[in-house]
Amino acid sequence: MDYTVHPSAIVDDGAEIGAGSRIWHFVHVCAQARIGAGCSLGQNVFVGNDVTIGDNVKIQNNVSVYDGVTLEDDVFCGPSMVFTNVYNPRSAISRKDEYRPTLVRKGATIGANATIICGSTVGAHAFIAAGAVVRNDVPDFALIGGVPGKQIGWMSLYGERIPLPVEGKGTWTCPNLGDRYTLKDGVLSVSKRKPN
Repeated sequence: MDYTVHPSAIVDDGAEIGAGSRIWHFVHVCAQARIGAGCSLGQNVFVGNDVTIGDNVKIQNNVSVYDGVTLEDDVFCGPSMVFTNVYNPRSAISRKDEYRPTLVRKGATIGANATIICGSTVGAHAFIAAGAVVRNDVPDFALIGGVPGKQIGWMSLYGERIPLPVEGKGTWTCPNLGDRYTLKDGVLSVSKRKPN
């Protein structure tokens, strides 16, 4: 075994866990879950069967990653944030055949106590503010805040707010990484700095 599991954690037989991943106190990983390399699952995390987690994903304490959720590489899930997988749950009515998939793309951050309603896609490098409720697809690099969640800005790869309008056009160069961001027709794209 080339990953670390705390003695209090439960990893069901059949679960796939990549090299260098760390599974901490009271975590439960179900048998069909797939977890990449270099991940960290904090205290009291649950990972369902129909879950795929990429490499270098950080899941903080008290997060349940339910069936139908896919987290791409470098995703950050803040403490006690919530994923749902049934849109209209009722205790008396079984809807396990109605799970809606949720996709969180590469490099996205989900803040503490945020909620991601099933069926949504969170774009690459997007940033969901603490406590926000996401019920629609989120563009790449978008900063989402509030209840219900609305786009309030853009975030850089470095994790800082980009001083560009939500809509319109413009350019900005990150002072930390040197990346150049271009906003056109409501879509933000980035050109990576070329090495010297």
